[in-house]
Amino acid sequence: MRILFMGTGQFGVPTLKSLLGSRHEVIGVVTQPDRPKGRGREMHVSRIKQIALDSGIPVYQPEKVRAEEFVQQVREMSPDAFVVVAFGQIIPKSLLDIPRYGSVNVHASLLPKYRGAAPIHYALFHGETRTGVTTMLMDPGLDTGPMLLQEELEILPEDNTGTLEARLAEIGAPLLLRTLDGLEDGSITPTPQDDSLASYAPSIKKDDCRIQWNIPADDIVNRVRGCSPRPGAFTFHEGTALKVWQCSAAMADGRYSPGEVVSVGGPGILVAAGEGAVLLTEVQPECRKRMGAAEFARGSRIAPGAIFGTPPA
Repeated sequence: MRILFMGTGQFGVPTLKSLLGSRHEVIGVVTQPDRPKGRGREMHVSRIKQIALDSGIPVYQPEKVRAEEFVQQVREMSPDAFVVVAFGQIIPKSLLDIPRYGSVNVHASLLPKYRGAAPIHYALFHGETRTGVTTMLMDPGLDTGPMLLQEELEILPEDNTGTLEARLAEIGAPLLLRTLDGLEDGSITPTPQDDSLASYAPSIKKDDCRIQWNIPADDIVNRVRGCSPRPGAFTFHEGTALKVWQCSAAMADGRYSPGEVVSVGGPGILVAAGEGAVLLTEVQPECRKRMGAAEFARGSRIAPGAIFGTPPA
């Protein structure tokens, strides 16, 4: 097949590499425009773009893929299929109608669960023990198209969004190649999604990663896992933001208020939650490096009775 690949995020890297090593012809890569990034605001080139350039594949970076001039440009390419992985723009019907085999999306959930931009984050937020990858034929809706193939994956207790994304990306690449083969030889029958079972995973905002100490300890730990490594779960100590990188659920009696430090020492800082407590073991104070929570407690003179979670006035 003649494939036009659309992707920007790291999740799409294994799929693009697999396509480039397959019998299919990648006729172009569409990715988001370069953006300034970091403290120096230097222009950032996505890994997807760099792989395409290194492979001699034409790269297209339209500000809006729905622009008529870009749609016409794609028509002239005569692709057999689109492969879309973590692209970052909504693809209009005018583009979806072009390839004869359709537009195949590689989505990081077991659809219809977790439709939307952040399925991995939300699977962790909700304490799921299994997730997976779904290939589907795209339609104008939000991840509502008919499913093609699925593969499940166990979520490990130590997984965060970064590690889980990497493992899902690795199973998504061969799943995509099997999907293209099945579409080409007619062995795959698209299966409509059951909308009554759908759940949603909208884009993560910074405040979604602020720790709410009045919820159960297990939920706080899941929130930290889902926000790591980016954008990063955080709380406040004496009005200053404190990122939380590693923590675990623990026991505490009910005489402590949510956010109150129960004890300090050993592996870290034990903080009361709405139910139970959370042991902080790795944190990052604002404008400083990551460190053990015990080291942070010593330097900041944190003692039992201190309160986490109070934002700046």
